[in-house]
Amino acid sequence: MRHTTGDQNESNKGMRINKKRFDKFRLKTVIAVSPDPCAFAVFPHNSQLTKTLEHPERTARLYFPPLQKPGSSSTSEAPGLEPNSEEKRCPLPSSPRHSPPHRPIHQSLKCRGALENSAVSAVNKEGTQQDCRGGDGGRERTGGKGKAEEIMGWQGLIAQGCHSSILIIDPKTAQTIQVLERHKANVVRVKWSRENYYHNLSSPYCLRLASGDASGKIIVWDVVSGTAHCEIQEHSKPIQDLEWLWNQDASRDLLLAVHPPNYIVLWNGDTGTKLWKKSYAENILSFSFDPFDPSNMALLTSEGIVFITDFSHSKPPSSAGKKVYIASPHASPAHTKPAPAATPAPTGAKKALNKVKVLITNEKPTAEAVTLNDCLQLSYLPSKRNHMLLLYPREILILDLELSQTVGVVAIERSGVPFTQVIPCAQRDALYCLHENGCITLRVCRSTSAQEEAADPEQSVQELVYDLRSQCDAIRVTKTVRPYRMVICPVNENKAALMVSDGRVMLWELKAHTGRSGLSPLYSPVSFCGAPLGPNQKRIQDLSLNSMISQTLIAGEALPPSSNQQEVQLKFLLIGLLSGLPLPPFAIRMCPPLTTKNINHYQPLLAAGTSNGSVLVYNLTSGLLHKELSVHSCEVRGLEWVSLTSFLSFATSSPNNMGLVRNELQHVDLPTGRCFAFRGERGNDEPPIEMIKVSHLKQYLVVVFRDKPLELWDIRTGTLLREMAKNFPTVTALEWSPSHNLKSLKKKQMAAREAMARQTVSDAEQSSVESSVISLLQDAESKSETSQAISAREHFVFTDTDGQVYHITVEGNTVKDGARIPPDGSMGSIACIAWKGDTLVLGDVDGNLNFWDLKARLSRGIPTHRGWVKKIRFAPGKGNQKLLVMYTDGAEVWDTKEVQMVSSIRFGRNVNYRILDIDWCTSDKVVLASDDGCIRVLEMAMKSASYRMDEQDLTDPVWCPYLLLPRAALTLKAFLLLQPWSGTFTMDITQVDYSEKVEIKGLIQEQLNSLSNDMKSVLQDSELSLLQRCLLVSRLFGDESDLNFWTVASHYLQLFAQARQLSVNSEGGNDEPQPPSQNHLDICHDVLCESSYFQKFQLDRVHLQEVKRSSYEHTKKCADQLLLLGQTDRAVQLLLETSADNPSYYCDSLKACLVTTITSSGPSQSTIKLVATNMIANGKLAEGVQLLCLIDKAADACRYLQTYGEWNRAAWLAKVRLSPAEGSDVLKRWAEHLCSPQVNQKSKAILVLLSLGCFYKVGEMLHSMRYFDRAALFIEACLKSGLLRSLGLREGAALWASRAGSAGEQLMEELFQGEGGVPEAVLGEDEVEVGLESTE
Repeated sequence: MRHTTGDQNESNKGMRINKKRFDKFRLKTVIAVSPDPCAFAVFPHNSQLTKTLEHPERTARLYFPPLQKPGSSSTSEAPGLEPNSEEKRCPLPSSPRHSPPHRPIHQSLKCRGALENSAVSAVNKEGTQQDCRGGDGGRERTGGKGKAEEIMGWQGLIAQGCHSSILIIDPKTAQTIQVLERHKANVVRVKWSRENYYHNLSSPYCLRLASGDASGKIIVWDVVSGTAHCEIQEHSKPIQDLEWLWNQDASRDLLLAVHPPNYIVLWNGDTGTKLWKKSYAENILSFSFDPFDPSNMALLTSEGIVFITDFSHSKPPSSAGKKVYIASPHASPAHTKPAPAATPAPTGAKKALNKVKVLITNEKPTAEAVTLNDCLQLSYLPSKRNHMLLLYPREILILDLELSQTVGVVAIERSGVPFTQVIPCAQRDALYCLHENGCITLRVCRSTSAQEEAADPEQSVQELVYDLRSQCDAIRVTKTVRPYRMVICPVNENKAALMVSDGRVMLWELKAHTGRSGLSPLYSPVSFCGAPLGPNQKRIQDLSLNSMISQTLIAGEALPPSSNQQEVQLKFLLIGLLSGLPLPPFAIRMCPPLTTKNINHYQPLLAAGTSNGSVLVYNLTSGLLHKELSVHSCEVRGLEWVSLTSFLSFATSSPNNMGLVRNELQHVDLPTGRCFAFRGERGNDEPPIEMIKVSHLKQYLVVVFRDKPLELWDIRTGTLLREMAKNFPTVTALEWSPSHNLKSLKKKQMAAREAMARQTVSDAEQSSVESSVISLLQDAESKSETSQAISAREHFVFTDTDGQVYHITVEGNTVKDGARIPPDGSMGSIACIAWKGDTLVLGDVDGNLNFWDLKARLSRGIPTHRGWVKKIRFAPGKGNQKLLVMYTDGAEVWDTKEVQMVSSIRFGRNVNYRILDIDWCTSDKVVLASDDGCIRVLEMAMKSASYRMDEQDLTDPVWCPYLLLPRAALTLKAFLLLQPWSGTFTMDITQVDYSEKVEIKGLIQEQLNSLSNDMKSVLQDSELSLLQRCLLVSRLFGDESDLNFWTVASHYLQLFAQARQLSVNSEGGNDEPQPPSQNHLDICHDVLCESSYFQKFQLDRVHLQEVKRSSYEHTKKCADQLLLLGQTDRAVQLLLETSADNPSYYCDSLKACLVTTITSSGPSQSTIKLVATNMIANGKLAEGVQLLCLIDKAADACRYLQTYGEWNRAAWLAKVRLSPAEGSDVLKRWAEHLCSPQVNQKSKAILVLLSLGCFYKVGEMLHSMRYFDRAALFIEACLKSGLLRSLGLREGAALWASRAGSAGEQLMEELFQGEGGVPEAVLGEDEVEVGLESTE
């Protein structure tokens, strides 16, 4: 049975360098597809990464998942969107646009996953859930609220759940840079931790992620290292929602989770400890926190909404919350009437708004009216306080929670495409909307200017109108291709990512360009990073949403002068696309291995044949798609490479009535994409091809058919060498031998050529020419592994149905039969053969492996008891005798030298997927295709693992300071903020002389190099002020805490500096500085805004509430608000509207009389004040506060409110009723309360003090909180603004100067020159110039 083997193949010989070469490529792969649940969380600003050396023992993977909603029905191609009826001048596309040309849409069969078969609610990728609990009729709805806070993080990366894995994607470079695998069930929720804390060495920048799966497990990840920080398990049902708490300074590790059916549990995400647990009466679907008051949250339940007002991290909510029910807006024309004709009558959103009056009630509606189940999501608006949106398929309702009434409706016409998700913005009052055809639209709240109000006073207050401002192209929707999820960058709010069910991630960016639209104009701001733009200052207009468009005007504000601001239009631009695999099954094949001859141009390419006939070629260094080729018209069954740049693939069509098929065997040239039928016209109506096998030297090809003799082809010439006779045995397994006679043939050829060369030169020249001729000949020969003139002898073996082994030799056109070896009685029908060196391995259908040692003429049979041996493949590399074996239920790696198993994976035991195909990608790494739609690259141990992100060799550099060591990240931040040693800013840190390792400096420099050229030029601009620089760097780092601080600090430092300049030039002046028009702090900052602007906004709001009132309760609330705002005349009108049959008629009439007859006389004021005090003491706080406001005792009212714990209400009242001096006292008391240990919101207190101009106090607090670098930068900014003369801390300066040695001597002399070393006293608070002295 011995077959003598020649020398090893050149490729095997070269594989001794394989490991060294491939340790350099980061096998980040799981090129994945998934028809199943995925969570999608994410992303933000420009994020990028670092290159370093890697460790070969870890594995990472890259997923590209196409996902199928469980139980989803087919969707016809959706018609185009229609804007609101009054917006028809800018219609949306009437038909879906085709998807980008990079990736065709694939029609494929549905593939079901684990979750779909579960008996409880199955949650898919976007949080859509199919409820099987009853009561909802099994209808699809979003289990997640779909709000920006839920799915976004500030770190600059997208986190996406795919089956049981989590992908980390960099949206800037469209690269998957980490894959996390530890969940056993499908991941249904992912949540980045918040960055709303001060960062230093003890609290560094870190990538922390929480994920929840369908089995109820929550894992908190350290994403950089790819390890699980802690695991949490409460129940075994899918996690419904997750949220990190951000509202207090003590701990940023608190994680709130919804555990089905009706529990909310607060966990310590650092230790996995359960802090408290609370149950509710209804099934909880999701929750939403009030971004302005974290003690308020809303639960979306199966029957209605539960409002909680006493949420605290220290104890569970004490009450069951306030339950409200919602009636669906079926009065909308989109539901009940055909599209209206073009008449002046109100249509669309206006008609819907008129019809839909009361939507929130405290009484449970009748069974017919219970339609909350149509509600897809609920979310608080982060742009303005006490507003919430409810998303329905054809409407978005904007609710004012103080009035419990709809104040705005975005409705879609009958022919429009329904909504699936909406994300409200914080920087501007705008909504990102996702539609069922994959179109993302941006709607911005319409401004109400003074001119418009004068022209049409009724229209100006009818409703909140959100004008359609931009839209992206739709995708082609099919049964298996539909949009799943949209995420928005929370840092800049100008980038969006769309997840499609076929695995694509489409990355869109919003751009602004000058132009006019038919709608109310949008203007670009005249400032950059919170400061007025200098005449020659560089800027990035598209840096963020608030740098692209100005604030929405409120009633009474004048339009900005056209000379200062330009009108802009917005458009979406596709900036990136990640492709996914189509649905399984797959056939995979790795390209020929790395050798010494191909090392300079080698690329580790993996070809994957798919079910739709295309072949995807991936580069495993980056995990990115190298090429996609549409090769076949039916499922690809197998592939074989014939060189590093070309391969053969075959596909078979469905059989006809006679069992015959159409065979397609294609030769594909990768560089050109050229594809031709290798067998010419052959292939129609014949038995299906079972396998193709290419010889070791890539000279010959064997094509094996099911019920037809095999064919032998010459690959180099494309000619058929032999078609075997009809009586040829049926082939069950076949393999080419690695032995050949190429080397001996080459030696003979070289000898002949040398002889010819010697004959052509004279004897005198021979000695000098001989060596060069020989070397030239050798070089010429070594450039190709095979010479076209040489046909080496190769042989293959195959087995028949009886297990007999045949040996056949092929040389040129000659085919010779060789020895026949009788079957082994211990083996069943042979299913596959592998041959390397002197070892031949056979596997049968019963799970037996037979190892033949051809040199020793020995064989050894091993029963694996694993069932049918599907495939066996030897690893590449000389002397590497590892063997990869594929079974129906998994795979194993064997060492054929020792004849023992090295590692194993088995479906149902340690993995939850089945193996479809196997191959080696290097000498010690395997690649597996599985039925969950993934292609995984694993170490030989075949255990899931993740690489450290900072050790990956990426194709494109990624900006992400979170990947640096804490010290290095803070060094990078300091370097970008201040460079006092130089007059000009530089982006080269390697030239800076400070004690740091060269490697760390190199990593920091790589981060600097990865910044865009626009960003570098702005950072190096000499006109960029310190405040602008601080804001810009906080955006770059995604530092939520820094961004909030510097936004408020920058605004008020400039405001008080301007007021100080004005006060120098004029006597007296106002108590509070007045900002120039269109330079207000955004209303998303609420009570931190200037009093004048805040009052205007509240008046505008109550005016809208008044128009929307539809019941006595609404009228009463409006009258109460008007009294607090000092609008007594209008309040009296509302009080007198009370009907005579109303029980409150008498009280309201008396109150109206009281309001109109109040005088400033002492006795009346004393009486009213006494009554108000008694009312407050007896629990009628709101009524007592109203009376105090009537007699201009709002300051007393604020004190009472604060005494009874109504701190937010007191701050609101101080802003709208008190002078800046009086209001300052109220807000200072509030700041002290925020600093108390039980509240612990010092960061918020600092923002309040900034709005009051208490800059000295802010500096002290920053120092006491040990926020040293922020304090230093703030004091520097104050000094540059002229708001602080000096801190007078010469003792501290002397201390540091004394420690500086000789470098500090000069400073010591300057400090105490002529004063005998006696330091000057520290300046008191009264000696510090802070804008206007009245505020300090």
